[in-house]
Amino acid sequence: MKMNKMLTLVCGLALGSHLAAQQPRYELIWQEDFNGSTFDEKYWTKIPRGNADWCRHMSDEPSLYEVKDGNLILRGKVNDGIVPQDTARYITGGLYTKDKKTITHGKVEIKAKLQAAQGAWPAFWMLPNTGTWPNGGEIDIMERLNHDSIAYQTVHSYYTYVLKEENNPPHGGIGVINPDDYNVYAVEILPDSLVFSINGNHTFTYPRIETDKEGQFPFGTPYYILIDMQIEGSWVGKANPAEYPVEMQIDWVKVYSLKP
Repeated sequence: MKMNKMLTLVCGLALGSHLAAQQPRYELIWQEDFNGSTFDEKYWTKIPRGNADWCRHMSDEPSLYEVKDGNLILRGKVNDGIVPQDTARYITGGLYTKDKKTITHGKVEIKAKLQAAQGAWPAFWMLPNTGTWPNGGEIDIMERLNHDSIAYQTVHSYYTYVLKEENNPPHGGIGVINPDDYNVYAVEILPDSLVFSINGNHTFTYPRIETDKEGQFPFGTPYYILIDMQIEGSWVGKANPAEYPVEMQIDWVKVYSLKP
């Protein structure tokens, strides 16, 4: 009996050591603290307007962008004459690191406080630096709708969007946030999975699986980061202009590489 207990203990310790050894290790390679008087154009570019829901109100209007007290502030406003030549009812600010800063395998963390408003749709997400959507994939680190006290974290690809394989495996999760304070949103991009968390609490994991269907795990190529305030859309719904302007405050962005 004593020998059996000893073997069980030894095996348990060995298993624990093996599992610990399997935990990914990271090295911080870039940290953006927004301590200057404006955002660093070496790494960030204002997101241009497009036709999709998420970018159809993007604007380079200076009042939508501010760096103050160690925070990047991005705003969404009713365009009540702020930009007279612009016919968009709302205007929003957003930055990305496209062609300037990318990550292949590693971890991204963003600490931010999100002001709520009906129709507000702030987001932190990632797209491949080259390739077309949805074939190249999309990683949504955080999306918040309206006045929600939860955030959505989602994976998109040809497999999930075109083939509609949204539940094999589940391609999204949600996590509770403190709606009135800063929260830390993160994704770990690993060769075999994407691991999401909020405030250090695991929300969901999207694994690479064996399948004969196309495009299930296109991740593991250089991806850039997008941080943007969005207003209205088929998912978030209509905005209430009485609740605007609205803003998001980003304290920091940290990017880690995956150690071998």
